[in-house]
Amino acid sequence: MVIREKYLKKIRPFYNQDLIKVITGIRRCGKSVILRQIINEIKDSGVKEENVIYINFELTDYSYIQTFRELDDYIKEKIINKDKYYLFFDEIQYIKDWEKTINSYKAKYEDNISIFITGSNSDLLSGELASLLSGRYVSFKIKPFSFKEVCELKNYDLDKYKLEESFYNYIKWGGLPQRYNLNDEYEIRTYLMDVYNSIVVKDILNRFNVTDLDLFNRIAEYIVTTPSQTFSAESLVKYFEANDNRGVGKTTIYNYLEYMCKAHLIEKIDRYDVRSKRILSGKYKYYLTDLGLGQVLNVSKKEQMGAYLENIVFNELAYRGYDVKIGNFDNGKIDFIALKDGNKEYYQVCYYLVDDSVIDREFGVYDNIKDNYPKYVISMDKFDMSQNGIIHLNIIDWLIQGD
Repeated sequence: MVIREKYLKKIRPFYNQDLIKVITGIRRCGKSVILRQIINEIKDSGVKEENVIYINFELTDYSYIQTFRELDDYIKEKIINKDKYYLFFDEIQYIKDWEKTINSYKAKYEDNISIFITGSNSDLLSGELASLLSGRYVSFKIKPFSFKEVCELKNYDLDKYKLEESFYNYIKWGGLPQRYNLNDEYEIRTYLMDVYNSIVVKDILNRFNVTDLDLFNRIAEYIVTTPSQTFSAESLVKYFEANDNRGVGKTTIYNYLEYMCKAHLIEKIDRYDVRSKRILSGKYKYYLTDLGLGQVLNVSKKEQMGAYLENIVFNELAYRGYDVKIGNFDNGKIDFIALKDGNKEYYQVCYYLVDDSVIDREFGVYDNIKDNYPKYVISMDKFDMSQNGIIHLNIIDWLIQGD
């Protein structure tokens, strides 16, 4: 098992705080495993077994708990004294009006409980819950395995051949942890398709009452099989008119894309105008949370290695805690502007720097940037091509070094 220290060290300071710990992320990204790792650490600190209450609402063992009142009845039977209790509610969105019970616990048990909840939809913290718990929770977003975590899982260390072989496998099938327990591509594809269908049905169709499943699937397929592309609702309207002779409203497209974001299937990234230092509206880029989920829908389209690498770099920057934007100039763009702790970094990504024209294009974009923040070009090339203060990095080296 990979100990996901990157996340644990962020959550650990809150173990004994009365703030509610909210852990979100795409289905099967490892939220339940992180909860178990937290539970192990809490027990190792001396907390008694009976003072740790864990419920996974996806298990049939707890199918009889369906409302907030039934949940409250269950918890009241478990909390029998004034000792501190640790409550872990996994995939709590299955419980109707669950936030009413969670909100009441602070008054009911004062400082004698610590609550952890997980959910597969970012809508978990919207609307009424955000109002009820305002200022009383901290949230943590979990992602699939980073490539460095994959190497830790497989114990590849510095074996260059295995690193490269594993990286191409990572590009193709993504980093959802459980898929590494499977033995062949048929099993992996079947598993990933099941995950995708669960996301669509449980986290999108049922939650948002989507009625046109065919249209939703067509939009999802278009997005996930063309990662790292700039989209607007207008461009998708034109696509469906040209390819399907089908009229689709912009509002519907915006809604469906937003549902995919809320289910953590994709992430929307703003464009940032470098000169005016403002966010540009209208066109966005969408990146897959896990490339494997795009692979299972991509049965006929050719590979887009440059786009895949760009997607991986975005996910890694987000994993490292950066606020990531797309950089725009009057006469061009830069792939990523990464912001954290008042600092800024710039990233260009390509597959290979195959000739002088590609080198000039990737390094030349920095001619538009006059500040002294770090500037990087990332590719699969093994030779260092750094120039003019711009740092060139091999993507595998960059990924396994971490931040």
